[in-house]
Amino acid sequence: MRVDDFDFELPNELIATAAAEPRDSARLLVYDRANGTTAHRRFADLTEYLRAGDLLVVNDTRVMPWRLRGKRATGGGCECLMLRRDGAVGEGFVKPSKKLAPGSVLTMEGGALTLTLRESLGGGRWRFDLAVSGDGVAGSDPVDAIGAALERCGRAPLPPYITRDGSEDVAADRERYQTVFAARDGAVAAPTAGLHFTPELLERLASQGVERATVTLHVGEGTFAPLRVDAVEEHRMHAEWYELPAATAAAIAATRARGGRVIAVGTTSCRTLETCGDEHGVVHAGRGESSLFLYPGKTFRAVDALITNFHLPQSTLLMLVGAFMGRERMLALYRDAVERGYRFYSFGDAMLLT
Repeated sequence: MRVDDFDFELPNELIATAAAEPRDSARLLVYDRANGTTAHRRFADLTEYLRAGDLLVVNDTRVMPWRLRGKRATGGGCECLMLRRDGAVGEGFVKPSKKLAPGSVLTMEGGALTLTLRESLGGGRWRFDLAVSGDGVAGSDPVDAIGAALERCGRAPLPPYITRDGSEDVAADRERYQTVFAARDGAVAAPTAGLHFTPELLERLASQGVERATVTLHVGEGTFAPLRVDAVEEHRMHAEWYELPAATAAAIAATRARGGRVIAVGTTSCRTLETCGDEHGVVHAGRGESSLFLYPGKTFRAVDALITNFHLPQSTLLMLVGAFMGRERMLALYRDAVERGYRFYSFGDAMLLT
């Protein structure tokens, strides 16, 4: 298969730059794979399509507030999206990269933190030393002080197509770019299908007998990295850390025994479940790193239904959806969604594929 077999026309105006409010007011395209029927609803209507005995599997990763703005020594602006941190050493994208050099000291978030660039890793990516400015270190471990400063001053790592002007509400963005399930630190991007759930919707689902279990997959740059090959099969996914608890494995087994469906909330939950599913469809507890890449021709062993957003053309996420429902059916559905004005990407609308 060629990567451009997964292309489609997407008008810029359909790329969502703000989230629906309330969360569950986003639109929901429902597609039944068995009979080929389509319905156009709101996410709050999910209660009409899930039934007692079903199991929702959600990703409880927490997005880290690791986007920082600041100034270079010249006074010019700069921005950093940190991808990983090991104590006082960080790694991530820093821009404007062409105006930076090893040894450059960047003053971030009004002086709360400084970044001293160590080395360029290519493609705008740098390794750097982190430090807390002023008296922020006094009386505390320096590494702990760095973590506290990031939690206090860091911004949500919104996708680059979502821009904010001078009236940026940092606290609101951090709250909205986080699922209501978020509990375990580690993601550099949100598992966006989960952004549509509200506590009230979850209560309604629970009251009708729909159960919920968690997995963790810390979303890294691999989830949104572009494919740099022509043939789909040649792409290699970045590894991302996951954990599937024993309680979740037991909940899946119980769901199977009672004839319920395992419904993955998002491609990250889906990839975690399929990483841990064996050839007999049994899902085992475990943790590690997953580089599983699902595309048409791959089989699903653990997932019966999928809730997901509308994805980027030629992306690995789109290919996973194509694997789940068939490439041609998926592209036809996407064309219909474009004609109907569905909103795409992280803050966009959702699909339920049963």
